[in-house]
Amino acid sequence: MTDAWGIDHEYEDAAGRHQRVPPETIAALRAVIGAPPDLSGDGPGEPGVQGRGGPGEQGTWARGRGGPAEPETLVMRRGDQVGAADLVLEDGAELRVDGALPPDLPYGYHTLRRPGEDTAHRLIVSPGRCRLPDRRAWGWAVQLYAARSRTSWGVGDLADLRRLAGWAAGHGAGFLLVNPLHATAPVVPVQPSPYYPASRRFHSPLYLRIEDVPGAAAVLDEETVARGRALNDRPGLDRDAAWRLKLAALEGVYAAAPPGGDFERWRAGRGRALEEFATWCALAERHGPSWRAWPAEYRRPDGPAVARFARDHADRLRFHAWLQWLVSRQLATAAAELPIMQDLPVGVDPDGADAWSWQDLLAEGVSVGAPADEFNAAGQDWGLPPFVPWKLRRAGYAPFAESVRAAIAASGGLRIDHVMGLFRLWWIPAGESAGRGAYVRYPAGDLLDIVALESHRAGAPVVGEDLGTVEPGVRETLAGRDLLSYRLLWFERDDPASWPERAMAAVTTHDLPTVAGLWDGGDLAEQRRLGLEPNEDGSRALRGALAAHGGLEPDAGAADAVLAAYRRLAEAPSLLLTATLDDALAAPDRPNIPGADGLRPNWRLPLPVPLEELERLPLPRELGELLSGAVRGSAKGVLGR
Repeated sequence: MTDAWGIDHEYEDAAGRHQRVPPETIAALRAVIGAPPDLSGDGPGEPGVQGRGGPGEQGTWARGRGGPAEPETLVMRRGDQVGAADLVLEDGAELRVDGALPPDLPYGYHTLRRPGEDTAHRLIVSPGRCRLPDRRAWGWAVQLYAARSRTSWGVGDLADLRRLAGWAAGHGAGFLLVNPLHATAPVVPVQPSPYYPASRRFHSPLYLRIEDVPGAAAVLDEETVARGRALNDRPGLDRDAAWRLKLAALEGVYAAAPPGGDFERWRAGRGRALEEFATWCALAERHGPSWRAWPAEYRRPDGPAVARFARDHADRLRFHAWLQWLVSRQLATAAAELPIMQDLPVGVDPDGADAWSWQDLLAEGVSVGAPADEFNAAGQDWGLPPFVPWKLRRAGYAPFAESVRAAIAASGGLRIDHVMGLFRLWWIPAGESAGRGAYVRYPAGDLLDIVALESHRAGAPVVGEDLGTVEPGVRETLAGRDLLSYRLLWFERDDPASWPERAMAAVTTHDLPTVAGLWDGGDLAEQRRLGLEPNEDGSRALRGALAAHGGLEPDAGAADAVLAAYRRLAEAPSLLLTATLDDALAAPDRPNIPGADGLRPNWRLPLPVPLEELERLPLPRELGELLSGAVRGSAKGVLGR
């Protein structure tokens, strides 16, 4: 049963067992959600009843019907009925309709006003389906911070991404899938997890190649460059040292060669969102990375004290806006070599920039995660605050649309982490264990239409990471919207040859064992050392299946195991195939072990060799040839172009 607040009172766990949500959890979540519009109505009813063709896509309470004082957000398609109305399109053009939306109405974000109404409605017109890849392709999945070259300053950067893209394209790859490159607070300590961003709308200037910044050549000295490159000699990533050095260099360049007209025109086009983000950055430098701990007068972005601060520190705001311009330029240069598919995290840091800007729309005292499954017996708490669904709709879905648009900006595609969160999210009240949460429903039909609209505009495909507990009907709904599924050799029990065509297929992810780590038992051993509860039986079964299908002897080396795993992957008919650079180097350690923050260097492990050496090694070349052979004949060219 789903109540009028959108809370599921029951759910089916990963083992197929029926579970009831504790009454205390329901009461706590209702208090956080508040009174949705139309609470006096019948509520959303059972999943799958409302919306455009999917489980729980739209509950009646989420329609935002609040009378004349509450303008409704309309998410529609060409041909949908709106009655008599006046439209103001995004470009300012005006149009009168009487009945259905015209078949040639531009897709986009418009305004609709009906005769006799005092308020206008936001009208989002979507094609309803995402862009599919033009042809089959394979690509590398890379944690960019880990992919250092000898000219990096301790952290893989956007020039390294450009180099990697050129090398990959020369060996038949059609795309690169990178970790989220989103912004963190511009202070130390730097947040290491790419999936805990301060903002999903802006990027981290830590990824800048300083030598490529306009004007840097006249300012940088040999000692500074040498100190930056010396950071590569450290065994792990030191983001704090890298950021201190890069920030000082960037400030020197900015002072000596202030940006000109191109930057100012770009800045003007980014509007209020960029100015608010730059303001948050400047405040964070002065008062710390958590806006909740700032002096009270700065805790709301629309307060008069914040406006005064922005005026008094206008040049520092300009500096932070300039950093975003630089990142956008360097990212575009890398994407010109090969399409770059970016990753969209589930949410944002509760103390970060987006949470400051959108604090009225987020659920206070709640974090999202996942109930127990076969890989995490205690469940997971990701520490990310969720949007209150009815408030998100009342805001015209602007935060979601802006986040999707920013992540797909490189026009190579988008991977949506935990795509099931567009349907329902596991909410955990503050102070409770991860297992004592509940699923809260979202207007998935609307959110998927927005994803389709941004995919159409960028001309880029979208992959939904549908791993873990997936309720019935979700994958079918995603397929109906042309979102590619995500299939992993480590998860799937079926033969790869039977996997769907409309999917991205991979062996593993950043959160799961590398092939070498699984094969030699090192991943299990590390989990035991950390005091975690690894799935011993599942890991042994995976290793046994790899040995059997790959014809591997017990004493086979890691490189042999990697090739065997990817030969299996190559049997999949999926449109997109991915290989990790960790596997290409037979690296034993995965980038992240969930639940091990503080116990191991999660998100701080560099690749074992620099890019210059990777490019000469035989295993990456063999993997490239293997996957190129799998797609050859049906994929000549590159993805999304």
